[in-house]
Amino acid sequence: MMTKNQINEREQLEMLTIEQLVPKDHLVRKLDAAIDFHFIYPLVEHLYSATGRPSIDPVVLFKMTFIQYTFGIRSMRQTIKEIETNMAYRWFLGFGFHTEIPHFSTFGKNYARRFQETDIFEQIFYHILKEIMDRGLLSEDHVFIDSTHVKASANKRRYNKKIVRKETRAYEEKLQEELNLDREENGKKPFPPEKFERDEMKEIKESTTDPESGYYVKDERTKQFAYSFHAATDEKGFVLGTFVTPGNIHDSHMLQPLVEKVIEHVGKPIAVAADAAYKTPAITNFLLENQMLPVLPYTRPKTKEGFFRKQEYVYDEYHNAYICPNDQPLAYTTTTKEGYRQYKSKPTVCVNCPFLTQCTESKNHTKLIQRHIWEEYVEEAEHLRHHVEVKEIYAKRKETIERVFADAKEKHGMRWTTLRGLKKLSMQAMLTFAAMNLKKLATWTWRAA
Repeated sequence: MMTKNQINEREQLEMLTIEQLVPKDHLVRKLDAAIDFHFIYPLVEHLYSATGRPSIDPVVLFKMTFIQYTFGIRSMRQTIKEIETNMAYRWFLGFGFHTEIPHFSTFGKNYARRFQETDIFEQIFYHILKEIMDRGLLSEDHVFIDSTHVKASANKRRYNKKIVRKETRAYEEKLQEELNLDREENGKKPFPPEKFERDEMKEIKESTTDPESGYYVKDERTKQFAYSFHAATDEKGFVLGTFVTPGNIHDSHMLQPLVEKVIEHVGKPIAVAADAAYKTPAITNFLLENQMLPVLPYTRPKTKEGFFRKQEYVYDEYHNAYICPNDQPLAYTTTTKEGYRQYKSKPTVCVNCPFLTQCTESKNHTKLIQRHIWEEYVEEAEHLRHHVEVKEIYAKRKETIERVFADAKEKHGMRWTTLRGLKKLSMQAMLTFAAMNLKKLATWTWRAA
């Protein structure tokens, strides 16, 4: 039998408190119990004047941002609308039924006037991380690193082409020293300093809407202006550190500074796991020389179909030469300023070789092989890849860093951004990952209570 509700209780007078309206296991209760937000006061005290009109409580300001990023609300304007009608959010902020909610522009104005040129968001992130460490929930032995692209608030068709200087890599100075030593050991003159100081230029597409974003191309369909959010997690999925760069910066350039950040705030890991994009001579050199285990995957050979692969040419370390499949030597010729030793065959020998068509398409019948001065570190990482322990660590990537990015995009509004500029995107990254860490801390400690 169909029933029609004839009762209208909209005007019914009730006597209750907001405390009664918030479910006992609501997430805001868990967040409130997990950490004392009063830690924010000493962090921002120096940013406020001792005179003038009373300000909005800074704890309330930051709690509003945690509501936005924890519950994946798309903007501060929408967050304020949600707070107006959501009793759980009011309870979290300490507001009553009739307390006036700050205007949505309040946080933006405070950001521009007080927080923009500070590291307050990073301090909040690391305070929450320290709370997790103090409770013994962090597992810093194995660190997982990756990046994800976040679509910028910019039209991909509105840009100017611009010539800019190539970015300096973290290992540049060390590489220059070691390749010059290598040249001297092999009877070559070292490169003069001006050779390295000469600016290398490249052409980029610069957005007219958000010039600090980078043009990112994944395939024919995925071309857009974006930012890269680089992050490191532990094996339990807690985010240990993050950097934001334009979307056209290669992932591998950020591993070293990210690991150094983790070492500074958390501790030195035993192993660092990353995907194939990070399997480079510079990264394997950095990790192994600092006694960290590189956990990197198999990478497919990039040799053209029908030709000998590089591993079919045997490196003779004693004679510093390569031996081709026809047992002929490829002698050392030089070391480039990019750090690659070059080995070349003799054209007079190769011209009559039965394997010539499988070896090279060179018009002068010369086979060239390049070997980085840190190639031995890549080979060691490849050797370690077969160890059972390394395989088990790498298998956890999908449960750690990949899951963190998936959750951030699906549940915490990180699939795209409405903000513009590196500083604001760095704020978004810090607050998003701080909210995710706090949410996990709150859930775990609530169950233990």
